[in-house]
Amino acid sequence: MTQRKGEKPTISIQEHMAIDVCPGPIQPIKQISDYFPRYPRGLPPALPHVGPLRSALSTSSASASTTAAAESDRPNEDNPDRALAGASASLQATKKDEEPDVEGYDSDDSTTLGTLEFSLLYDQENNALHCTINKAKLPVPRYKKGLKPMDHNGLSDPYVKLHLLPGASKANKLRTKTLHNTLNPVWNETLTYYGITDEDMVRKTLRISVCDEDKFRHNEFIGETRIPLKKLKPNQTKNFNNCLEKQLPVKTEDKSLEERGRIMISLKYNTQKSCLVVGIIRCAHLAAMDANGFSDPYVKTYLKPDENKKSKHKTAVKKKTLNPEFNEEFCYDIKYADLTKKTLEVTVWDYDIGKSNDFIGGVSLGINANGERLKHWFDCLKNKDKKIERWHTLTNELPGSLND
Repeated sequence: MTQRKGEKPTISIQEHMAIDVCPGPIQPIKQISDYFPRYPRGLPPALPHVGPLRSALSTSSASASTTAAAESDRPNEDNPDRALAGASASLQATKKDEEPDVEGYDSDDSTTLGTLEFSLLYDQENNALHCTINKAKLPVPRYKKGLKPMDHNGLSDPYVKLHLLPGASKANKLRTKTLHNTLNPVWNETLTYYGITDEDMVRKTLRISVCDEDKFRHNEFIGETRIPLKKLKPNQTKNFNNCLEKQLPVKTEDKSLEERGRIMISLKYNTQKSCLVVGIIRCAHLAAMDANGFSDPYVKTYLKPDENKKSKHKTAVKKKTLNPEFNEEFCYDIKYADLTKKTLEVTVWDYDIGKSNDFIGGVSLGINANGERLKHWFDCLKNKDKKIERWHTLTNELPGSLND
């Protein structure tokens, strides 16, 4: 190789590789990361110039006397700087067309926490959301397969809990059984939310958390994933295999909007008897008011305004349950034309012996209501002699000024 006086030596990639493999105090073998400092772990597989670069390096070496002028005539693929610039432009062009899918999101931070396989089904006819929790695992080869270990023995005692957002509370929390000493739990367990309306499917998000149960300390959080319910189609099962992510903050909401459970109410105007028939069918996911984790619920109804104070009706008390079934009906003698001036107030209480009963939640139906509550009232007015059933959300906002 010829070299002019004062000129820095220039060698080709082939000469450089030949020097690297020669014995003696020559500089160590170069790594791909030395050619591309932006990628310390090597070139990403998506870069289009990797193939040409490797093929150029693997071809038979040219004559050791190749001049620097001949080297300058080589294609851009043998010049790392030019090849990288071309690849970056190519990536920028394709990035717009390939937006990341939130459901299939994958990152080092999230995959180290594990993955969760589950399916969701919205039963529109029965107003139920079925959540089947299948199994959890961590399929990334460089980590030990399974969940992130939480205990000293390198294992976990995992369980899964569900919340509906916004309005998360103990009333709408569901959880699976706990599986002990495993990093690859298989639950195959279905948890069901009852009283889910089409309105809920538009505005609610399901939060699924995996936790490690600890008998002697607080249970530890492992990871979570969140699914907007609007992604689901009615009566169609959708399967998920999501990476667990770090815990995300839950927005602080107005306490008056805190959900305290669901109640199914039926309305029918009986034209023969000129009365409004109110049915209290059942409640679901009521807030636990007693120390044993349950409540002793009963329901009261009022038709307001109530000038004679005679509109109060009360169901029987159901002991130690958060999902009581009542199936009781009450009749209010009222002219059909007067229904547009009335409001039906329904409240759920926890019965306590020797002290004041606890208010669990309430809901109001009538001309001044909104959303599903207003729609239910109008459907009753439009469909005489037809029983209309609807689920409604209970909040801890006490309707009117009611005393037990």
